[in-house]
Amino acid sequence: MAIQLTADQLKSYDQNGYIAIENLAPKQTVEALSNRLREYTHGGRPSGAIRMQIEPRVQRQEMQVAHAGDGIRKVDNLVKEDDLFHQLGLNHNIVGIISQILGADLKMFRNSLLMKAPEVGSQKGWHQDSPYWPIEPMNLCSCWFTLDDATAENGCLAVLPSWHKRGPLPHISVTDDYVIDPSQCEISEGVLAPVKAGGGVFFHSLLPHYTAPNKSGKWRRAIALSYMSSKSRHTGSGDGPTYLHIQGRTYPNCVN
Repeated sequence: MAIQLTADQLKSYDQNGYIAIENLAPKQTVEALSNRLREYTHGGRPSGAIRMQIEPRVQRQEMQVAHAGDGIRKVDNLVKEDDLFHQLGLNHNIVGIISQILGADLKMFRNSLLMKAPEVGSQKGWHQDSPYWPIEPMNLCSCWFTLDDATAENGCLAVLPSWHKRGPLPHISVTDDYVIDPSQCEISEGVLAPVKAGGGVFFHSLLPHYTAPNKSGKWRRAIALSYMSSKSRHTGSGDGPTYLHIQGRTYPNCVN
């Protein structure tokens, strides 16, 4: 039976903009996903349309890594291109919780697997997701699903509770990043959201969040599965892409 949020948990999400939930998938599923990912990053499995982004310092040759896979920062398109990750995107616990938050009619906006190799993975500065994304209303929900225990030492999520209620904040370009203008947020209010492998953090697309560098000797790999209501609108150029249908109805003049 799928996990169901309690009324108190839903209230907490509404008030704080996030909620951490353990045991979304069993250990064997996490192991299978981890092994498949490593086949792409370290084992030579053909990646096809899967896109990989390299750590900026590695790309600039400011840092050396033992294996090229240790220098990968982000892997995009896994849910569309890989059968195991596609199943994760449809996971009954994850989709069940998302539907409690966003409603029954759902599409996936995007998915990005975020990697921090031991003592290599860099920080991702404080930011909101919606200012990056051409979707209205700014009310998407991501499940940040972990393949490793995410801790303070290896770069778990940090969030600013309730700041999603303040709407989109000004962002500025800095070296290797695009972050909230520091004068516009109080990072001293940030709290950590650690979660064990197989669990996840569900958070609002306007919630400011951050991950620290991985200073530990352990990997920190997490995939951000970002969902939206099928009633959402594409605000970018053209008609927009055809998004992965998760469940429920589609609507005219809304996202494809």
